[in-house]
Amino acid sequence: MAYTLKVKSAQRAEQLLEFDRLLTIMDELREQCPWDQKQTIQSLRHLTIEETYELADAITQNNLSEIKNEIGDVLLHLVFYAKIASETNEFNIGDVIAHLCEKLIRRHPHIYGDAKVSNEEEVKQNWEQIKLAEKGNKTDASVLEGVPAALPALVKATRIQEKVKGVGFEWENKEQVWEKVEEEIAEFKHEITENNLEKATLEFGDVLFSLVNYARFCKINPEDALALTNEKFITRFKKMEKLITENQETISELPLSKLDEYWNVAKSTEY
Repeated sequence: MAYTLKVKSAQRAEQLLEFDRLLTIMDELREQCPWDQKQTIQSLRHLTIEETYELADAITQNNLSEIKNEIGDVLLHLVFYAKIASETNEFNIGDVIAHLCEKLIRRHPHIYGDAKVSNEEEVKQNWEQIKLAEKGNKTDASVLEGVPAALPALVKATRIQEKVKGVGFEWENKEQVWEKVEEEIAEFKHEITENNLEKATLEFGDVLFSLVNYARFCKINPEDALALTNEKFITRFKKMEKLITENQETISELPLSKLDEYWNVAKSTEY
C-alpha cells in the first residue's frame, strides 16, 4: 500500500511539472508568437469545435494514440482561453480548476457528504437536482437551462431527455416508449401520404426524438450508434468502390442491381 501511494505521488508530481511546463509555453507563445498574440476567445471558438470533433473521431475509432494527441489539442485551447482571460484579470487557470473542484465536491454528496446512493441512476438524479438548486430561487429557472443551444440535434435530444428524467419526468418502462415510437411513425406516414412536407418534417422529428428516448431506455447512446453506422457505411462503400475499380468498371455507369451485388460482396468481407 505504501509503495503504491509512493508511485502515485511520483506520477502526480511528474504530471504537475508537465502542466506547469505547458503554462510556461503558453505564456511564451502569447508574448512572442504573432499568431498566438492575435487570438481572442471569439477567434478560437471555431477551432475548439474542430478539435473537439477530431477527439470524438479518435474515440469512435478507438485509436488511443490519436486520442492522446487530440486531448492535448483540446487542453491547449482550454489553457489558451484561461490565459487570455487572465490578461484582463477576469480569471486564470487556477480559478477554473478551483471552481471545478468545488463543483465536483458539491455534486458528489455521496462521496464528500452524507448522501446515500445505490446505483448510477441515483447519482445522475442527484447531480441534476443539485445543479437546479444551484440556480437559487430564480422564478424563471428551468431544468433545461443547462442544455446548450448549439448542441447537434441528436446530442441535444439525449441531453433534454436526461435532464427531465432527473426531476422525475420519465416513462415507466421501455414498452411504453416503443408504443410512442410506433405512434409517431404512423403520424409521420400519414403526413407523407397527405403530401404535407411541413407537417411531415415535424413528425419525422418526433420519430427521431422518440427513438432517442427508446435507445436511452436500452442504454444505447444514439450519437455513438449513428457514428458507428456512418463509419461502417463509409468503410463498406470504399470497399465497393475498390472492387468496381479492380474490375475496370465505373461506378456511375452501373445499374443499381449491379451496385447491390458489389455492395453484398463488400459486406461479406467484414465477417
